[in-house]
Amino acid sequence: MRDRLVRTAIVGVCALAVLTALAACGSGVPASEWAGRVCSALAPWRTQISDLNARAQRQMSTASTPVQTRDNLLELLSGAETVSESARGAVAAAGTPDVDGGDEVARHFTASLEATRDAYARARGDLQALPTDDAEVFYDGVVAVMTRLTEEYAQSGVDTTKLDSPELREAFDGVDQCR
Repeated sequence: MRDRLVRTAIVGVCALAVLTALAACGSGVPASEWAGRVCSALAPWRTQISDLNARAQRQMSTASTPVQTRDNLLELLSGAETVSESARGAVAAAGTPDVDGGDEVARHFTASLEATRDAYARARGDLQALPTDDAEVFYDGVVAVMTRLTEEYAQSGVDTTKLDSPELREAFDGVDQCR
């Protein structure tokens, strides 16, 4: 009886080890599938950012006071922060590409969208804090806030042409959602 229990325990441990090894081997997403998921997450984000900018430009053309300007820009920044967080979540949900350094690549993409989201949030907070009672001071402040946002936005981007993984470069070039 004791030998039977020992054999059962050994078989159970071996089976668990095999299942764990198999799970570890299959944890990544194929490169082309991952690239498609990422591009599918980023396409609506780009469209929404573009739409928010276009709406803000229309609103700004009729804004005649610092308060109206601030409100229009706050709507833009808040919306951009929200859609950037949605895109970040969708990219994170894409998983990890099954390539060398896939964990790092996935983290880099997610961190890029976090930085973009955070840049919009900082700009929103800074803009909200600007006094609106002196138009010249307010508009000078707007220029400073938007200049910093532009710089932070540019620094946060991911350039897929500089990926260290030939498999991912090829995947991004070959997936329809990425074109």
